[in-house]
Amino acid sequence: MKSRVHVLHGDITQVAVDVIVNAANSSLLGGGGVDGAIHRAAGPALLEACKKVRQQMGECPAGHAVITQAGDLPAKAVIHAVGPVWQGGEHREAELLEDAYMNSLQLALANGYNSIAFPAISTGAYGYPRAAAAEIAVKTVSKFLIRRALPDQVYFVCYDEENAHLYSRLLTQQGDEDTF
Repeated sequence: MKSRVHVLHGDITQVAVDVIVNAANSSLLGGGGVDGAIHRAAGPALLEACKKVRQQMGECPAGHAVITQAGDLPAKAVIHAVGPVWQGGEHREAELLEDAYMNSLQLALANGYNSIAFPAISTGAYGYPRAAAAEIAVKTVSKFLIRRALPDQVYFVCYDEENAHLYSRLLTQQGDEDTF
């Protein structure tokens, strides 16, 4: 059986999948790191879509996710997942990070998307320890895929080689990995 989970080393804004997940902040209006890169690559249409979501629901709290059009990205949509800010691990960070991944997967499923690309949510400016975040990401995605046909392909897109090796190692331990 062909693996459904893959690790890519590269730029998430260049990945041709149905839906790209943005490691968003609660304002949904762009920021630094992957959030800023996705907003820059998508162009002004993404910011306008995010502003509409903000007008309807206000800020997006940690653990939640919303979906918008993708603008100029090579994807059909962007799911904006808000991960937790690392505060030492005693403030429900693991639960909120798992929720961010799970809610993203639920949105992809609800919209019938076959492929989804995740960045390492909360590991940049939000300071979540990379190894712990990767374990939560891999565990949550694997648990979700066991009982669902969609998404058919999940990509962990790592901007740096160190993180790509971390995800590859975790997936190899599970016996479910393709690395590109």
